[in-house]
Amino acid sequence: MQAFDKTGYRDYVEKLRSRLKDTRPPPDPTIIGYRGAYRDLPAEFESAAKGEARIAAVLVPLVRREPVPTVLLTRRTENLPDHPGQVSFPGGSAEPEDTDAVATALRETREELGIPAERIDAIGFLEPYRTITGFIITPVVGLVEPGPLKPDPREVAAAFEVPLDYLLCASTFQLREKEVNGHRVAYYVVSYEGEVIWGATAAILQKFCGLLT
Repeated sequence: MQAFDKTGYRDYVEKLRSRLKDTRPPPDPTIIGYRGAYRDLPAEFESAAKGEARIAAVLVPLVRREPVPTVLLTRRTENLPDHPGQVSFPGGSAEPEDTDAVATALRETREELGIPAERIDAIGFLEPYRTITGFIITPVVGLVEPGPLKPDPREVAAAFEVPLDYLLCASTFQLREKEVNGHRVAYYVVSYEGEVIWGATAAILQKFCGLLT
């Protein structure tokens, strides 16, 4: 795939804005079911994931790079209680002071990476995603102005960017299966320069790229 030029970047931003302009976060995200790779899991997985829901939000950050825009990701530290060592979007659980999913995503991005809200333009939402660990994640798509990062070493082991043209290649997303409690579960995997992206993060990335293809 050819590299993006400045016009190409603007075109993709306009397409994103157009396709996200009417999206809203669900008033009650607990109504959605858990999905692996956007496929329904067996009923026992659905019921097991329904316990005490943990409402969360992540930022899907498209960074304004020329000639190729990028998606910013983090690798979590190994000492975190939830999903240690995994690649993820900046984000986390909602706090009582958060007014909505955007507030959660922006606060967590500031805390994890030191990116102030002034550098982020939140333009819409993707379908919420429920993990088997009980999180209900609302993805907030945001355009990010480039600038310095200040990763929190307690939460972020590494921060890196993946070129958008790489993610838009059809061969980038590999669908794999594993056995969980006697059931075959499908999930996406993306590999990039030694980093392995899978699970909810890869599924949300695939959904995001679907807006642009």
